[in-house]
Amino acid sequence: MALLSFAWPGGSPHSNPKQCKAMQSHAKRPSPGNVQRALTHLAILIGPKSRGSNMLAIADACRDGRLDAAVKVVIAPTDGTTPGGMTPVSSSTSGNVVQEPQSDNRAVAAAQARDLNLAIVAPGDDYGPRLLEHLQDIDYICLAGYMRLLPSEVLKAFPNRILNVHPALLPEFGGKGMYGRRVHEAVLEAGCSESGCTVHLVNEAYDEGRILLQRRCVVLPGDTVESLAARVLALEHEAYVEALRNVISGANA
Repeated sequence: MALLSFAWPGGSPHSNPKQCKAMQSHAKRPSPGNVQRALTHLAILIGPKSRGSNMLAIADACRDGRLDAAVKVVIAPTDGTTPGGMTPVSSSTSGNVVQEPQSDNRAVAAAQARDLNLAIVAPGDDYGPRLLEHLQDIDYICLAGYMRLLPSEVLKAFPNRILNVHPALLPEFGGKGMYGRRVHEAVLEAGCSESGCTVHLVNEAYDEGRILLQRRCVVLPGDTVESLAARVLALEHEAYVEALRNVISGANA
């Protein structure tokens, strides 16, 4: 069974010393290149409506050896589960079909089905310190359907160690509110001849971190939002894994 932990706004009356300790441990933490450990430790942050396909692509790459890494924790803002029922969901990379609990958050259900360590950290008071409690011993953070700006405490604890994938060729079609089908609608409305995806570092602004890798595809005549989105999503899975591999190996230093 997947491990599940909760960190709610405000915490317990005695939570502040823990939060301070968590932040201090990150401040003293050596860079990943100096850590003598067999595998790089990853955390994946997902949003409340994540599909989970990029999360699964990363987890699959870790499990089959394409990434010299392990997913140590998946962090969601809510478990999103509803009682009863099972639904089949397949990994876009492995093709395996698994029966998963129904959930408003498909990524949470997928993480549970894969026995990934799952933590629920609800936004609210002390959100940054509460996130950091689950990010100890983590080398890189990967955002997958995570739509918020990260708290400053997390950005400071992981400089140049937080990655995101965007479904367009940044700097075009990025920024606040540009996600999901909105991006593909904008690409089609602009009459672009090509689209693609961008893996980039995360900073204090939406989609403005340093670009690590881009993959391109042609926008076909008669493309719909759905057909273009599906083609770009396949590129996202490949690009995210390749960018992570480059970062872990130091190729993007």
